[in-house]
Amino acid sequence: MIPDSLRHHLDATQRQQTISWEGRELVLFNQPWGELAINLQGAQVLHFAPAGESDWLWMTPTPQSLPGAVRGGIPLCWPWFGDERYADESPDRSGPFHGLARHASWRLDAVDEHEEGIEAHLSPQTRLHSLLNVRAVIQANAKRLHVEIISENSGETPVKISAALHTYLAVDDIERCRIEGLAGARYLDKRRDFAEAEQQGTLAIRGPIDRIYHSNAPVLLNDGERRLRIAKHDSDSTVVWHPGDDAPSDTPPERAREFICVEAANTRLDPVWLVPGAQHVLGTTLSRG
Repeated sequence: MIPDSLRHHLDATQRQQTISWEGRELVLFNQPWGELAINLQGAQVLHFAPAGESDWLWMTPTPQSLPGAVRGGIPLCWPWFGDERYADESPDRSGPFHGLARHASWRLDAVDEHEEGIEAHLSPQTRLHSLLNVRAVIQANAKRLHVEIISENSGETPVKISAALHTYLAVDDIERCRIEGLAGARYLDKRRDFAEAEQQGTLAIRGPIDRIYHSNAPVLLNDGERRLRIAKHDSDSTVVWHPGDDAPSDTPPERAREFICVEAANTRLDPVWLVPGAQHVLGTTLSRG
C-alpha cells in the first residue's frame, strides 16, 4: 500500500503526469494496463500495480526527507553494492552506501507508449563516474515489470563494478513467505561475517536475514496471497534481505512485516569487469508465478 498522498496523485492521473511529491519529482502512469510511479531521484520505480491488482512493490509510508533516498520500490545500487567500492580499481570510490545512482537526479529521456504498456528510458542529469556511463530502462504492462541498469565503460582502462536492483516486494506477512528456487545454492551469510552455507529446500523467513546466494536461476515468491516469479539477467548473485524486528528508522515496525527484498545483483561473488567500450546489462523481471 502506497502513502495516501501518492495514492491521491495517482487517482488524479490520466495516462501520464509529472508531479512534485515529498520534495521529489515523480512521473506517474495510470493507464488501462495498470499503474506505475517512477521517482526521478535515483530512477527508482516506487509503485507498480497491473489493472485490478494490489501493489507488487512495497514502499515505506514515512519516507525520509531529502537528500535521503526513499525506502522501497526498486532502488538502483550502482556502481557498487553495499560498501564494496573496489578502491584499487576505481578513482570514484567515495560516496554513500549502495553507490551513487540512488541519490542522484535523473531525467526521463523517452517514453515509448502503446496499448500493452510503456517503456521508459532514463539517464542521470550529471555524470556519476569518470569512466562509466549509466542509464536505466523500465518496461511495464499488465503482465510484468522489467527494470534494467546499463553500464558502459567510456574510459581507457578496465573498471570493476558491482550493482543491485534492490527490489522490495509487497507481501501479506513476512512469516508466511516462501521463496522457491534456491534449494542447493551456496550462499554467504552477511549476518555471520560472510560465512558460507548451502540452502536446504524452500526458504522461509524466520527473523532477520541478509544472504547473497550464488545463483542465476529465477525464484518464486509465495506469501499465500500471491505468487510472483522473479527472473534476472546477467546476474549470478541473488540477495535476500529483511531486517526482522529491527526495522529501519524510516519504517514503522508493523509495516516492516509487509515486504521482503529479493534482488538481482552483481556482488563479490560475481563482480563485473568492463574493458573500454564494453557494456553490461543487469536486469530483473517480475511476473505472475
